[in-house]
Amino acid sequence: MNGSRMAGVVVMVALGVSLSGCCGGGTKKIQQTSPVTVETKSSGEQLMDLQKAKESGAITEKEYNKMRENIINKSGGK
Repeated sequence: MNGSRMAGVVVMVALGVSLSGCCGGGTKKIQQTSPVTVETKSSGEQLMDLQKAKESGAITEKEYNKMRENIINKSGGK
């Protein structure tokens, strides 16, 4: 009788293990997104950065004037 009890326990454990994976316990695919970075600079800081870009040759005089005008217009200046 001791042997049949052991066999019953083994069957119960095997059944429990086999059923534990069938009820949605599988792997989940998680989609990661890139963190969003938002920098807020004042109009003055933007204009100073723009001036540096023009002086370093990163942008042309024409690009500088257009970007400068956009910054000033967005800030409500004239």
